[in-house]
Formats: sequence, C-alpha cells, structure tokens
Amino acid sequence: MSPATGLGPPLATGLTTDGGTVLVTASAHFHNAGGITAVPRDLSASNLEILIPNGSTFTHLTGSATPDGGWQFTGVPSGLYYLKSGSTYTITDAREVELDSHDLGRADTVFSPETISPLDINVTNLAPWMPYRRNTEPGSSLQVASGQVNLGAFLTLYEDVPAGQTSLITSQADMWNTTGGTPIFEAAKGDRLYVNQLSQLDAGTLPDGGALAYSTVVRSVEMPAFDYAADGTTPLPVTGALQPVPQTAFSVDWRLSEYPGHASTVHPTATPDTPGFYVYPSAYGLSHGWLGIVGEVFTLELPAGTLPDFTRPLTYGNPYPSSWGMVGYAQYSFRVWAPFPDGSGGSFGLLGTMLTHERLEDLVAGPVQPRVSPPRTLTLDGADAMTSLQVASLTPVVAWQAPTLGSPTAYRVAVYGRSGFSLRLKGYVYVPGSLTQVRLPPGLLSSGAIHYLRLTAIDAPYFDLSRRGSTTYLLPNRQADALSAFFTTP
Repeated sequence: MSPATGLGPPLATGLTTDGGTVLVTASAHFHNAGGITAVPRDLSASNLEILIPNGSTFTHLTGSATPDGGWQFTGVPSGLYYLKSGSTYTITDAREVELDSHDLGRADTVFSPETISPLDINVTNLAPWMPYRRNTEPGSSLQVASGQVNLGAFLTLYEDVPAGQTSLITSQADMWNTTGGTPIFEAAKGDRLYVNQLSQLDAGTLPDGGALAYSTVVRSVEMPAFDYAADGTTPLPVTGALQPVPQTAFSVDWRLSEYPGHASTVHPTATPDTPGFYVYPSAYGLSHGWLGIVGEVFTLELPAGTLPDFTRPLTYGNPYPSSWGMVGYAQYSFRVWAPFPDGSGGSFGLLGTMLTHERLEDLVAGPVQPRVSPPRTLTLDGADAMTSLQVASLTPVVAWQAPTLGSPTAYRVAVYGRSGFSLRLKGYVYVPGSLTQVRLPPGLLSSGAIHYLRLTAIDAPYFDLSRRGSTTYLLPNRQADALSAFFTTP
C-alpha cells in the first residue's frame, strides 16, 4: 500500500451501500460500596459521525437516535471506518460499538465546575513533618480522596510547616482537584473524605552519594459524612486526628539500564528524563480495571539521566479497604527540545514516555523493564516526520513501522497544535494494531499552523477498539511513544 492511499483501497465508484448498519451504545457505570449502577448516556451531544475512507478523501455519514438510547448508522460498507466521537476517532470494522465508561462514585453525584477550592485545615496526630527538598527527598505532604464521590486531589500549602511539627491549623492552602469538576458532598448520602499524610522513607543513596527517599502514606483519617459545595470561595474543611496506616512490603527489580537504548526511537534528539515508580489504589477492586483517581499511596522519582538498575525492598501505606486493588505504574520519560519551524529561534520541550501499569503484584513478580518499544520510522506522506517539514494537505498519511519489542494491540495518534506559547491537544486517532499507517481525518489539523504528533504503541491484551471506553483501564497496559518534529500546514 502506498503512503498516499491511507486506509485501504479507494471505493471503486464512491460510497456503496450494502444495507450495513453500525449501532453505537453508551452507558456510564458507577462503582461504589453499594455495587455498580449503569446509566445510559445521551449520545445526541457526542457529535457522532462515521467517516468512510475513499482514497485521499472521506465520505461522511450521520446517524440517528434509536428508541433505546443508542445511535445507528445505516449504509455503512463492510471494512474499516472511522467513528468520530467529539475529537476522538476510532478506526474499527465493528458493527456494534460500545462507548461505555467506568467511574468511581454515586450515579447521582452533582459536580461543581470549580477545580480549585480554598481549605480550612485542622489536623492533629501527624507523623513529624519533614520539609520538601527535591523530588528525591520529597518530605511530607497532604492529600484528600473520597470513596463515595469521584475526588482525588493534592493540597498546596502556602506557608512552610516547621520540621517535626505534628499538627497543622491553617487556611493558607488550596485543594487542586485532578479529576475535573469538584463533586458536591452530601452528608445524607454518606459522602466522606480521606485525609492522608505522605512522608518520605529511606531508599538508599544515589550514584553520586546523595540521599534517595520515596513518599508513601503513613497516617490517615476518614472524616465523617458532611455537606460541601465548591464555589471557589467557601473553604473545604479538612479535619481529624490522623492514625498510622498498615505498611505492606514489596521488592522491586527495576532494570533502568534497559530504557536509554530506546531514546533514538522516541526521537533522534531524545535524552533520558525522570523515571518514576508509583502505586495507586483502584477503588472497589480491579475486575473492571483501574477505577478512580484517589491519589497515589507510593511515589519514587529518580533524577533525570542514565541510571543503574534499582533493586530495593520498599513499603507502601494503605488507608483504604483491603478489597481495593493496587496498581503498579512504572514510567521512563525522554525529553526532546523541538525548534519551532517559524524562524523565531524558539523551541518547546516535549516528553515521550515508556510505561507499564499492571496489578502491583504482577508488576513486581519479575524484573520491571520495557515491555513495548516506540514505533519506528515515523513519516508524514512518506517524508521523515522527525525533522521539520510542511505537509501538502490537512489530511496527510501518518505511517510507521511496528516496534521491535512487544505486540501492539492498538496505536494512538495524538495531534497537538501550537496555541500562543503553549500546545493544545487537538484530538486522537485510535488505530488497530494490525495497521501501520493512517490518514488523518479532516478537522484535526488547522490551516497555516504548527503541529506535532505523539504516536503511541499500546500493548494491552484486553484493549478492544470496539469497546475502547470500557477497556481503556483493564490491566496490563504497556505503552511507548514516538514524537514527530513540529511541522506546518498549508
């Protein structure tokens, strides 16, 4: 197949109709202590569309609602097509597609749009406070999370806490919610909040002899049920006497020396950046994958650069019910300083990552090492995409070679556009693992603009493009990025 044809051969006489239908359904599944509640989602606002590739162009199909809440397309030829939902495109040949989601919390939770809230902190019985020095000596910190509504947040303290202090009373603090809008807490429905203290524990020394420590939960309290609606001004109360939490031992054999050899595949100018190892709780178990962003219980971050292998016994603290699962997450990042192709002399730091997330016990059962490597030989319309270029159209063909390591289930093309002094994600295209090229659909690239691509190989045995929403967080999931240079459009 030549790079110019995109996906598959052109339809000989344009779009042909074989009477085929595609049915799209979507439900949101909410997980909490009472079980799982499935709520059908309204697809009318999802901007659903099917695009049929026809050489260098596309035929667009719009569907209609079905009586049971689905969305149906008719006249869809057999073979691969693009399903557009918002700014995400999924390439599949499935006749039934699920856009389900799985989330933590009550199905009837109401959310405030506020993501930052002031705090009124009054906590006692802390472990002696340790100051932050650097990411390898992280000191102490506070986090909040909920098991009843979808909230996981870190707390920013605007005044230094004296070393050794075991209580904290302050209103000079904010909560930064990492899960989007802030849920409204309702005492009558049992909404509570965990307050976790993380502190550093010794992990030995760095190659240069410097101290190395990791952060884990050491004390916690779950506040009684309360009412709170975030409005940007009313402080969230964070109160209680924290208690020690159980510590669980595990050992890690992290083969850090095996990652830098993949730098040139990420991008020819890539250099090793910060490695990180994390342990996250998965609310209400792992049968549906990694659910709920309720903060990490363990963080180990190492300095940027090539490092020797890391083999150590470690521990993590767990304030949550024993029925919750634990996810291990190992990532190794690479930094690329990419010049803007506009003669300004400016550049932007891009990050490409190799990561693995699995059940913690599975991840540390053997060496932690790369499981999939970046896609190779990234091109745009046949030209090297890792050097600056101008594409000839707004729907160029992205092509690559399969990784040398791993068996990708899918690829993800993320399209970014320059917006002032920052970059903005324009959208995604998910591609079956059997393909190594795709034509970008119209609308992702803007005319006369600067863009770049992040192409990710996804090696996840349970990842199914026809059920992408509900299989995204099933484990294991291994990924590796390749980055293009900045390119311009006509």
